[in-house]
Amino acid sequence: MVDTLVAMRWLDKNWHKVVEKKLTEFEDEPFGEVGDRACYYALILVAVDIPEGITSIGYNSFYDCSSLKEIKFPKSLTSIGDGSFEMCSSLERVDLLHTKVLELGRGAFSSCTSLKEMKVPDSLQDIGANVFYRCSKLVPSTIDVDDMINEDDVTSEVVAHLRSIQ
Repeated sequence: MVDTLVAMRWLDKNWHKVVEKKLTEFEDEPFGEVGDRACYYALILVAVDIPEGITSIGYNSFYDCSSLKEIKFPKSLTSIGDGSFEMCSSLERVDLLHTKVLELGRGAFSSCTSLKEMKVPDSLQDIGANVFYRCSKLVPSTIDVDDMINEDDVTSEVVAHLRSIQ
């Protein structure tokens, strides 16, 4: 049985341990959320099934999980924090349709260079700055993802566009 999560990073022609956590350490995470930096730099993480009951994903929770290809989100999810999935360069699809997500934090999916498909629920109300920065495969060039900001007119336009490409 696996009881420890070890994240390694390739740097200067060698593997270096970035973080090591006993799975029991995650029991201290506040109930209902994936805590800040919970799995950041987990370079060998390929798939994540976030359990039902989780309502928020914290800051940089899955930052630079460059092998992450699949995420299953719970129906209970309402918030994805700043940089949560930033630099998850193998991630191709995100389906939030069955969730209750209200907000995507700043840079939540920025630099997800393989991201091609994004499905969002009608509940989505707020998209932070640079949520899809450097996600050139996701949206047509008519939407300038570099300039996404939290102004109501821009947010509603971007949300409408994302819904139209589902």
